[in-house]
Amino acid sequence: MAKEKKQPRPKAENPKGFRDYFGAEVSERAAMLETIARVYHLYGFDALESPAVETLEALGKYLPDVDRPHAGVFAWAEDEEGGKGDWLALRYDLTAPLARVYAQHRQELPTPYRRYAMGPVWRNEKPGPGRYRQFYQCDADTVGAASVAADAEICAMLADTLEAVGIPRGDYVVRVNNRKVLNGVLEVAGLHDDEEHSHARGIVLRAIDKLDRLGVNGVRDLLGAGRKDESGDFTEGAKLSNAQIAVIMRFVGASTAIDQRLRDQAQTAANRDSDMTADLSNAYASGFTELFGRSPGAAALRNVATLNYLSEIVEGSSVGVEGVAELKKMAELLAAQGYEPNQITIDPSVVRGLGYYTGPVFEAELTFEILDEKGRPRQFGSVAGGGRYDDLVKRFTGQPVPATGVSIGVDRLLAALREKGRVHSKTHAPVVVTVMDRDRMADYQAMVAELRQAGIRAEVYLGNPKNFGNQMKYADRRGAPVAVIEGEDEKARGVVQLKDLILGAQIAESATLKEWKERPSQVEVPRVELAHRVREILDAHG
Repeated sequence: MAKEKKQPRPKAENPKGFRDYFGAEVSERAAMLETIARVYHLYGFDALESPAVETLEALGKYLPDVDRPHAGVFAWAEDEEGGKGDWLALRYDLTAPLARVYAQHRQELPTPYRRYAMGPVWRNEKPGPGRYRQFYQCDADTVGAASVAADAEICAMLADTLEAVGIPRGDYVVRVNNRKVLNGVLEVAGLHDDEEHSHARGIVLRAIDKLDRLGVNGVRDLLGAGRKDESGDFTEGAKLSNAQIAVIMRFVGASTAIDQRLRDQAQTAANRDSDMTADLSNAYASGFTELFGRSPGAAALRNVATLNYLSEIVEGSSVGVEGVAELKKMAELLAAQGYEPNQITIDPSVVRGLGYYTGPVFEAELTFEILDEKGRPRQFGSVAGGGRYDDLVKRFTGQPVPATGVSIGVDRLLAALREKGRVHSKTHAPVVVTVMDRDRMADYQAMVAELRQAGIRAEVYLGNPKNFGNQMKYADRRGAPVAVIEGEDEKARGVVQLKDLILGAQIAESATLKEWKERPSQVEVPRVELAHRVREILDAHG
């Protein structure tokens, strides 16, 4: 008889692009989500939970890779009796499911409908350092409001949220652009919003979105024949003419051009010994002066110059002109609420990769520096983004439904706070009640019950109690602040021993023998004072 072949043991490892999260990380995320939810709730948004799984049809083809529209999702066919069922997929964001929810329940929901949602999303993309296939998002959206006041409100709420979680003013900026402006630029370049030009438009949008990573020359290459990276891989370009590339590069180079324009105007004003603001005679400048009640500062002047510049490059495109007007209105609304242009600013470089945006788009960028893996300083970068998507619900209803929203990348935001040392978990490790006599387990369980009733996290050691040293090793590994010890002698005398493990570790590191005697890390206290005395130790350590 043939010997039965042994089944190989499964490898104990994560699937590629996924990771495990342990106690403190989970607690830190939960605390952040709670803080964000408070801000969203303060703005009048209600919570919504929808399934992690949607039909592939409902999710739509909106991921940036237009050549492989469904390659970025985890999807499978559902088998049904009598034939093949729907294709299902894990959600790749929280916005596409909202469109389905609103279309399905719109008769019962208020208009506008304001909701926030939090949870994991999945992208079937190539993982990399700090880039995972499952990550948390925290969204807020307004469905049914066409006014740019809704977009301005989302930007204001985003700024408030960043400050609430611990990113102070000056360490972030919310950058705002408008897809209509970019559509106007493409229209001026001869790339109209139709089937004939959809492929080239997709390449152009993705190229501009990669400006920070590829630089001006890399973007220009992708607008033309294509680009070969350092590894030799070639990415096909949009194959535009030189004239078309020139129009789009004028938009791509907006920041540099605006900086130069401001320098020139400042020099002109200095030569005239006059106020630079007065030289900006455009109606936008006077509008800012009126709103701020004073001459605008440097950030406001930049917004003025940006609006002027964008007006020039979209001249002749009605959709482009409309986009610039919407940006001006958003700036006015935000200024009226007291938000400064150095908090929320107009920036033509914001494009956003998802294909469903139709109007204002925005990103929150953290401006402080961190060190990369090679020890080089760099800015932390984007932690949130969003925009207006007026056509997403229309896919279900056939009628246009205006909508706008924002999504915060929770894991990236947590990473930023850790970089700055601003994450302080509220969850403390439990007090460990040791077991000196396994037949007295009821006594030890009574102790933890008292501690828990006093609001102190506590547990009984449930391993083999034979070796007391192993119990203390367990308490150390758990990070326990206090160990409770009650042997037969302590029981007879009505006392317990409290071992301050935090102080003990400090003494072991640096204290002299004299200091150890003055501050003993183990004290004997009456059993009836157990909870009170443990609380004193915990409070002493903050």
